[in-house]
Amino acid sequence: MVGLEGGAVVDLLARQAELERENHKLARINAALIERVESSGAGRDAPYAAFQHSVELAEQVRERTDALNQAMAELKGSNQLLSDARLRAETAHQHLVDAIESISDAFVLFDREQRIVLFNRRFKSLWSRTRARINAGTRLIDVRQLAESTGLIVEEHRGKGDEPTVYRLNNGRWVQVSERPTREGGLVILYTDITEVKVSETMRREQALAQKSRLLQRAVDNLSQGVAMVGAEGALELWNRRFLELCGLAPIEAHRPFEEVMAESELKLLTPNTRDGQDRPVRELEQRLFDGRMLEIRTHALPTGGFVNTFTDITERYRHAEALRESERWIRLITDHVPALIAYVSSDLTYEFTNKVYEEWYRWPSDGMLGQSLPEVHSGEHWRQLAPYIDRALSGENVSFEISERNHAGQQRYMLRSYVPNRLSSGEVAGIFVLIQDITDRRRTAEALHQAYQNLEQRVRERTAELTSLNDQLLREIDERSLVEARLREAKREAELANLSKTKFLAAVSHDLLQPLNAARLFTSALLEQPAEPSGGLVRNISNSLEDVENLLGTLVDISKLDAGVIKPDIAPFAVSELLENLAMEFRQIAGAERLQLDFIPSSALVRSDIQLLARILRNLLTNAIRYTPQGRVLLGCRRRRQRLSIEVWDTGVGIADDKLEEIFQEFKRGEGVRPNQDRGLGLGLAIVEKIARMLGHRIQVSSQPGRGSRFAIEVPLARRAPLLRAEPTTTELVLQRLQGARVWVLDNDTAICAGMRTLLEGWGCAVTTALSEEDLARQVDDFHAEADLLIADYHLDNGHTGIDVVAKVNARRANPLPALMITANYSNELKQQVRELGHMLMHKPVRPMKLKTAMCHMLEHGQAG
Repeated sequence: MVGLEGGAVVDLLARQAELERENHKLARINAALIERVESSGAGRDAPYAAFQHSVELAEQVRERTDALNQAMAELKGSNQLLSDARLRAETAHQHLVDAIESISDAFVLFDREQRIVLFNRRFKSLWSRTRARINAGTRLIDVRQLAESTGLIVEEHRGKGDEPTVYRLNNGRWVQVSERPTREGGLVILYTDITEVKVSETMRREQALAQKSRLLQRAVDNLSQGVAMVGAEGALELWNRRFLELCGLAPIEAHRPFEEVMAESELKLLTPNTRDGQDRPVRELEQRLFDGRMLEIRTHALPTGGFVNTFTDITERYRHAEALRESERWIRLITDHVPALIAYVSSDLTYEFTNKVYEEWYRWPSDGMLGQSLPEVHSGEHWRQLAPYIDRALSGENVSFEISERNHAGQQRYMLRSYVPNRLSSGEVAGIFVLIQDITDRRRTAEALHQAYQNLEQRVRERTAELTSLNDQLLREIDERSLVEARLREAKREAELANLSKTKFLAAVSHDLLQPLNAARLFTSALLEQPAEPSGGLVRNISNSLEDVENLLGTLVDISKLDAGVIKPDIAPFAVSELLENLAMEFRQIAGAERLQLDFIPSSALVRSDIQLLARILRNLLTNAIRYTPQGRVLLGCRRRRQRLSIEVWDTGVGIADDKLEEIFQEFKRGEGVRPNQDRGLGLGLAIVEKIARMLGHRIQVSSQPGRGSRFAIEVPLARRAPLLRAEPTTTELVLQRLQGARVWVLDNDTAICAGMRTLLEGWGCAVTTALSEEDLARQVDDFHAEADLLIADYHLDNGHTGIDVVAKVNARRANPLPALMITANYSNELKQQVRELGHMLMHKPVRPMKLKTAMCHMLEHGQAG
């Protein structure tokens, strides 16, 4: 309606202007006629014509005047209509102005030529901070240029598709622009203030972002790795506390350059752009810190620019790897210096380990045999001789045999080969341990003795046939025989001396042989006490293999020590129950694992013997009883026989034939009838029993019935006086609790032993300080004045020093002496007596973790120190 009334007003105004122009034109014509009449009245020859013309002009003037009056009347009417229309237009215009002023948005109306027709005060107020003048008639393009030039619009966000455009103004307000075309081709633009909505949305977004940032920071802070995220500009955007801890940094501010932050740390700067000496990209590196820890640093580029670095403490993993490498080095060092050929062959007959002597015998370079096939090394006739024995070993049988070989120099040598199968827990044979000894000299000596004996008998027979006729010659032959016998005795004595020398040497080097194995056992024991991991089965297999090697070397060393007379019995009275109850508890679990029943009859008798050596005898007897009893039970008990106590082990096993009862006590003699998956042993157990019993003066009795079982008994003299009461050992449940936080010093000149002890004891919760010498320990513990609870020392140290000497020096400088645990491979009674008199505890190698744990708990309870 407003638009229609505005058009009528414009038409009326145009018609009024046209009428006024015509009126003005008639007035000019009238004036010109009157002037002409007046000027022509003075002529002489046409007065009538002038009058007639005047009359015509007057008539024309009248007609024109009437027409003018009629036009004036119409004009007056039109003016009245125009006035009414103008009034209505003004009223409509005022209504329109009131309407747009009542709108809460800024409003502006453009005509079809994009010129401003109308706007409200809110639109005008948008320009209040500028000097721009916006009036009716201003073009839209000028309005936009003024908005940019005056700085009215600070920020623009154009909508996608049908979404409106949003502007941020210089006063901080946000407006949303909506455009609508009119029917006449004009344009209506509304500017809606959305500041409150925008602020609310921004606050909501900031709160959500802050919440996500807090959650992300909390998640990153809980990572065990150090994390640092760097933006595309190289500034540190996100990090966690672990990053600061590993890098040794104090709290830092955000958005600092990462390169500047890492300059304050001892760690190297690593980014996706880092290159090595060959210009190859470096994505990870390892670095040792000043305190000995090892860190692994990795960098990861982000697709949006920037990168993320992770920092991982791999100290324990690195130490375990170093310890395993050190243990492997020690094992190889030992095997390389053992005068025997040692190898390990997998089930597919591929070499996986050979010692130096083995490689030198077959003239292979160092580690050159690894990966080679057994038939490739032993080709032709030699392989055909070995194949049957290897098949037996792969089927699970321990095999020993003698064979003749030629060395690389072409010399004929006699070798004693032993194949021991390596069984998995499932009973499957995974490979074969190969042990080869050169027995050429021993065999030649035996052959020489045999030949000499044969020659002697032949000569005796010859001389006996000639006895009647050749008496004088017989006497000479008798003298000659005596001389030969003397030579034979001399040869036998030299052989015995050589064997005794070998035995004494093996007994003397037992410490060096068991030292690296002791370290490896400590490491594997510590790994087994860790929470279950994917590599737990592998660690358990390594532990079992180390235990087998340890038992093998320990048994051989024990035999050598017994033969060399190194071990001396320590006879003392003790309650036999103290020994038998522990053995019953230990072997009841072993028998249960083999589905056997172990019965125990306790005894209150007092006996005189060496408790350690007697325990060794009974352990071997119980082990054999379980090994050779497929089903049924084993009995451990005692019988009094006058002044002696018979300690007996009964079983319902396979039994022993009468003609084999004496043979079983010989070395390397093993019984038959073992279960398919049962280890047959080395055949040294009863040999050790016989040697120890002979040393102690105890008599051994054995009786057996094949198919029904056996009885082994050892008679021990009874004692009249009771032994000193021993403190009850700490129960297993309280051991770990007692060891938690215990401060322990460990002194050993072997780096692997120190590392293994630290790993094992820290796994029990102890605070451990390890040292390789007295000076090293004094430097770490404030010249022995630091607080501690226990000192563990190796007896044999460098430069002739002993652990007893160091313990004396340590306690001399302390107000409260430390209880000391001495560890040694020396089994002499003199050392036992010396340690006992000093009030220390003695433990022999190899160290059993459970025994060590119990001993430590006992010492901490009864020997507290400050």
